[in-house]
Amino acid sequence: MSNLSSPAQPAPWSCLRIHNRPVLHVASGGSAKTFLLGIFSGPLAAGATPSAVTYTEVPLRKLVWPLHHGDGRPAALLSLRLLLLPEPLLRSRGCVTSKDFQQLLQELEQEVGRRRRLGQESAARKAFIACSYHPARPEVYSSLQDAALAPEFIAAAEYSASPGSDLEGLLQRLETVSEEKRIYRVPVFTAKFCQTLLEELGHFEQSDMPKGRPNTMNNHGVLMHELGLDDPLVTPLRERFLLPLMALLYPDCGGGHLDSHRAFVVKYALGQDLELGCHYDNAELTLNVALGKDFTGGALYFGGLFQAPAALKETLEVDHVVGHGILHRGGQLHGARPLRTGERWNLVVWLRASTVRNRLCPMCCQKPDLVDDEGFGDGFTREEPAPVDVCVLT
Repeated sequence: MSNLSSPAQPAPWSCLRIHNRPVLHVASGGSAKTFLLGIFSGPLAAGATPSAVTYTEVPLRKLVWPLHHGDGRPAALLSLRLLLLPEPLLRSRGCVTSKDFQQLLQELEQEVGRRRRLGQESAARKAFIACSYHPARPEVYSSLQDAALAPEFIAAAEYSASPGSDLEGLLQRLETVSEEKRIYRVPVFTAKFCQTLLEELGHFEQSDMPKGRPNTMNNHGVLMHELGLDDPLVTPLRERFLLPLMALLYPDCGGGHLDSHRAFVVKYALGQDLELGCHYDNAELTLNVALGKDFTGGALYFGGLFQAPAALKETLEVDHVVGHGILHRGGQLHGARPLRTGERWNLVVWLRASTVRNRLCPMCCQKPDLVDDEGFGDGFTREEPAPVDVCVLT
């Protein structure tokens, strides 16, 4: 199968606009060393003028603007602005007195520092691993071979890249998990390759090498770029196979313009992470491949798109099949039920299209505010490629 042309890698820019929830900034106040923390009790729409706001003086050199996690949950603060949070939420978390607010802001400042160091620390780990780690299965670091892939996956990608291909023809080669939610399943890796990859991941896990968290919700697993598996494995998977598939399945979500990704393996086991809370991804599209091992429980569940009212009113549960990948939109609310026995390992690839996210950040649903970043960044570019239609709720 011939290689498709490789898109240029987006520069490492990240969006720092607030996750679009009931949080709003107002005009600054207070003295040079004291700012006002505004608390309101009702919802505020973006751009609205806050009313009936009470303020508490907070000694801090700077108040900063909330930054979302990479998975749809509000996280750090990063700007010289005031913070407004809904009073019931703060009080329900035990934040009542001025001392409580001060402690909250100290914790947020620490989170800001942690996030600012992420790129440098990740690059340092990757460099150390590259010169110090001895793989157990070095063959997985070779360029992706067709022998590692399920024949059905190769056939679906070849069909998608062929002249005259269409969605109807592709759907005959995939399993439609939910037509309404546009969730699909397809075999991706052979059982033999899954076993080989798991052996390598287990060997790395048992080593004394430094390890970064896969994301803010998963504590156990591997960042593929730090282990050195992005270039030989994930990038050709995206460029040669996923790009033509996604172009037919999700043309309105940038499926034909995927030019970057963030890939990681997550591990669930007794005494470690057991489940995954409801969230949505910092991605236009997502591939989630079950690698193994033996386990019970842990089914994925899906709701609606996160922007929709009552998006979790009716959920769909999907069991894992080793070697098979679930394809879905990044904005689809989803999570994982508790693991009951064994270990579950999954490869998750957040697929990104700068043509889409340059116009509309998938986290804050606004035009992104970009800042320089390091390492993989979040898939944004400063340039303005030819626009494509983005997903629109109807």
